[in-house]
Amino acid sequence: MDFDNPSQPQQGGLAQEDTINLRHYWHVLLERRWLIITAFISVFVLSLIYLFKATPIYQATARIQINQENDNILRIEGLAVGRQEQDYLQTQYKNLMSRTLIESVVNKLKLREDDRYAKSVDVARSVAGDIQIAPIRLSRLVDVKVEHPDPKRAQQIANTLVTNFIELNLLQKKQAAIDIVKLLEGEAESQKKAVEKAEQALHHYSKEHNMVSLEESQNIVLQALKDFQAKHTLAKSVAVAAERVVAEVDAQIDLGTSIYSLPQVAQNTAIQQLRGDLALAEAEFAELKKRYRKRHPDYMTAEEKVTSLQESMRQTAQELVNSLRVNATIAKGEEESLKKQVDLQEQRQIALRNLRIQYDVLKRDAQSADELYKTVLATMKETDLTSKNKINNMHVVDPADLPLKSVKPRIVLTILLGLVGGLGVALGLAFFVNYLDDSIKSQDDVETYLRLPFLGYIPNIKTNSVLERDLQSHQHPQSNAAEGFRTIRATISLTHKADKFRTLAITSTIPSEGKSLVASNLAIVTAQTGLKTLLVDADLRRPSVHKAYQLHSPSGLSSYLTEEVDQLDKIVHKTEIPNLEVICCGSVPSTPSELIGSKRMVEFLQAARGCYDRVILDCPPISAVSDPLIISAMSDGVVFVTKFNKIRREHARKSVQRVQNAGIHILGVVLNDIDFEGKDSYYYSYYYYQNRYYASHYTSGGGKEKGTVVAKSRNGD
Repeated sequence: MDFDNPSQPQQGGLAQEDTINLRHYWHVLLERRWLIITAFISVFVLSLIYLFKATPIYQATARIQINQENDNILRIEGLAVGRQEQDYLQTQYKNLMSRTLIESVVNKLKLREDDRYAKSVDVARSVAGDIQIAPIRLSRLVDVKVEHPDPKRAQQIANTLVTNFIELNLLQKKQAAIDIVKLLEGEAESQKKAVEKAEQALHHYSKEHNMVSLEESQNIVLQALKDFQAKHTLAKSVAVAAERVVAEVDAQIDLGTSIYSLPQVAQNTAIQQLRGDLALAEAEFAELKKRYRKRHPDYMTAEEKVTSLQESMRQTAQELVNSLRVNATIAKGEEESLKKQVDLQEQRQIALRNLRIQYDVLKRDAQSADELYKTVLATMKETDLTSKNKINNMHVVDPADLPLKSVKPRIVLTILLGLVGGLGVALGLAFFVNYLDDSIKSQDDVETYLRLPFLGYIPNIKTNSVLERDLQSHQHPQSNAAEGFRTIRATISLTHKADKFRTLAITSTIPSEGKSLVASNLAIVTAQTGLKTLLVDADLRRPSVHKAYQLHSPSGLSSYLTEEVDQLDKIVHKTEIPNLEVICCGSVPSTPSELIGSKRMVEFLQAARGCYDRVILDCPPISAVSDPLIISAMSDGVVFVTKFNKIRREHARKSVQRVQNAGIHILGVVLNDIDFEGKDSYYYSYYYYQNRYYASHYTSGGGKEKGTVVAKSRNGD
């Protein structure tokens, strides 16, 4: 072994644990083998009875194909409802099992008179129970399977079902088309009224606002607005120019510039003409001045002419300046007038725009209503034509043939299920019963549930003789039972401070667990070691030691406790076994509990300890009376005996707890009455083969042990 690898011990431990678990399951099967066999045979026989009594069932299969629905009756965009293909197929599968369809088959074939359905309260439901819908994967094919004791009847139901289904599907489509046509007719009438209403609203709106055409009115106003805007722009520029000229003239006059020097005056034709005439007149007047005096008529005429021309030129110049101011005023007025016209046209344009908003709404409503009305009319005509030439998307691929061979009962499958089911029920029942069985059977049970040391096993002693059972270790010293008692003796002697346990009380939970057997044989094997041993029958209610040792003396423990006998040696009986003496119960007293708990009992035990190396007390069971508690409290220790597969764990645990609560020390537990060679061998096969090995050694050496047995008996008291 590689000690450096720490995983090896763990793996070995896991393997051992698995082996133990598997062995435990195997032991359970062996222990419950008759239950398993009985349950298995019962289930298998029931399956055979079912095969014998079952009515043959025939199955007829019809196959149909369900294609995709391509005809969308409502082709109006936004109103068509798309449908997933898989949802459609699943819906059709459910429709094949619809009550309406099955009722049609029942009525057509008069299935209420059929013997299979005549007694049924709900015939349609019973028929549906015989129908199976089996879609073929990755295809549009569907098998409709019908089961019936009559093969012809199964064929009729299958074919009628698929035929009615296809006819009903086509009828539903036609009816749906007719309903849609009626719906469209109503919708068309409604849309027609909506169109008329929208057109009337549009006409009323135009008439109310005195507009033949809102678009044309809006164009005229817009054109007028553009014209006035152009004229206003021109007038504004003219007014600005005129005002600028007036401002320049006023500025020149303010600066003292002669009015005749102004460009607007100087460039005037009339001024230029007057200026020329004035120059000629002045020239003539200058000549006349030289020739005439002031009062001369020519002088005066020439002077008046010059003065008149000067006055005319001054007035003309002033008129020219005034005309510039008037022109500027006129231009400004015209510009303001055109501005008002522009504002007026703009207001009219805004008003028309506001009117146009509502006008457009009414116009769109009228157009939409008209378009929808035309669409509904077209769809109605198309649907009407489609409903008259409807194509079914379903058809029969294979009609059902007459079945020639029954499908139920399935003989091979039923027998196989009977075998497997019987085995499963048997194993489940075995493990369930084992789960409910909480009796003490092994050392693990003792250490786990009772939490006490385990002293040893006692095999079943197969004899009816009380003498042979209780004296087994003496009469058959090489037997397995004797070896078991020696093992218990060795275990007790090897306990911590074993010398202190000189007085031992032997008890159990209930009667007939073998406490007297253990007490007697433990006393024998103890005496065989050379220790002076005393066996006391402390069961003052059902004594048994005197039977094993064939003692019939009326004097015993009861006589000593009632003070009929003063000395211990008067009730002690010697036996043929060296170093072993026995005290019987004597006469059964009327108050055993009082005697056991008396001071006299304490004196008895003190006297016994003084005379013997070991004192073994055969006590009553714990759950029956209180005597064993009293005796155990006076003893140095208690040996607890439990019978294999008899006492429940909880019952034994409470009995042990009752002893421990009294402060009494329990040395350990002895497991009694194990049939190593029979039904219990699967629990302790290793123990049995070990003992058999050593027993064969003694018997081959010429020992007296022949292994003969008499009638089988459990190791009871």
